[in-house]
This record gives sequence, structure tokens and C-alpha cells, in this order.
Amino acid sequence: MNQFEWTQLLNPEFYITFEIAGIQLGLYIVLFIVFAETGLFAGFFLPGDSLLFLSGIYSRDLVQNVAFLDSDFINVTLLSTAVAVAGIFGNMTGYWFGAKSGYYLFKKEDSFWFKKKYLLQSKDFFEKYGGKAIIFARFLPIFRTFAPIVAGIVSMDKKKFMFFNIVSSFLWSFVLIFSGHYLYGVFLKQGIDLKHHIEWIVIGIILISTIPVFMKLLKKRTAKPSDQDEV
Repeated sequence: MNQFEWTQLLNPEFYITFEIAGIQLGLYIVLFIVFAETGLFAGFFLPGDSLLFLSGIYSRDLVQNVAFLDSDFINVTLLSTAVAVAGIFGNMTGYWFGAKSGYYLFKKEDSFWFKKKYLLQSKDFFEKYGGKAIIFARFLPIFRTFAPIVAGIVSMDKKKFMFFNIVSSFLWSFVLIFSGHYLYGVFLKQGIDLKHHIEWIVIGIILISTIPVFMKLLKKRTAKPSDQDEV
């Protein structure tokens, strides 16, 4: 058994391939992380996009001990659906938490698990894009954690929230998991095993998903006061 290092917690592959006594627990850990990242305000630091992309690469390993079928397409579809459902319940939890604890969160002091600036940034993001923010936020780190909480705080219509919640969750999970699965197959035919380049894949996905966030924050910071007042 390999010696554990805390840096492994930052590697999505660690969760996907995690096992105890020969029992593969990766699928359950992936589902919990998706739920936590989209439903618990403390989940903003957890891997999201990279975790789903790698889940597509390791889809066979994740589902083989649960509901593995002969059809590769059905297996990936089942995995994507399970992740989507976890994301839906995660957002529902976040909405409920925001509706019940909105005032408390805005008064809460910063801690290791909670950063109020992320909540405020998500509120601005939500006010700008409305219901579509639920969809956009799925693909943006940090925002996908706080968007459902803000939706609860501002008392977004529940039916409208559930519509965007379901659409965004299925879109997020299917796009990333199917991309990981089929791109892995394409590269493998070219003699390139993406499993041997996990670090670069994770770095690439993190950069792609976080650049829009940093660009938005940079634009907001460099904007003139008069420009901000007009927005």
C-alpha cells in the first residue's frame, strides 16, 4: 500500500481510484464531492470540472462494481446521470441553506471554510445573469458552490430554480464526462494514454475553467468607479 501524502487530496485521480480492502469506492466519493461542491458552502475548494473529466476517462473502473453493462455508451450514460442527480440534490441543498441562512451568511466572519467575498461575487454574478447564472455557474469554480445559495437568499422562484438546476446539472455532467471518456479513446488510438498525463490534464482544465473568473475580477477591479455605477 502506497504511503499517503496530503498533496494527494488535491489530485482528482486520488478520489476516483480510492479503494479500501480491495473495494472500489471511487464512484461514491465522486458523487459525494459533486454533492458537496454544489450544495455545501465549504465545498468550493473541491475539484469539480477536472474530477468529472477524469471520471469519464475512468468510467469503466467507476461503474464496473455497481452496474457495469456490455454497452459502453450506456455505462457512461448511467455514470453521467448519477453525477447529474447528485448535482441536482446538491443545488437543492444549497438553495435551502441560502433561504434559511442568508442573513447569517452575510454577517458571518471569514474562516478557512468560508470566504464572504465569494458569496458577494456570486451575488453580483447572479444579479447580472438571473436564472442563467445557475447554468453558467456549473462550469465556473467557486460560483457553482455559491450560486444556489444566492438563489435561496434572493428567494428565486422554486420552479424556475429547479428548471435551471436540472438543465445545468445534466449539461455539466454529460459534457465533461462524455468528453473525458471519448477523448480518452481518440487519443488512445493515436498511442497516447491520457492516464499517463493526468497532471497536465488537471492543470489545463483548471486554467480553462478559472481564466473567465479571473478575467471578470480583473475587469471589475480595473474598471472606473463611473463604469461600475453604470453596470
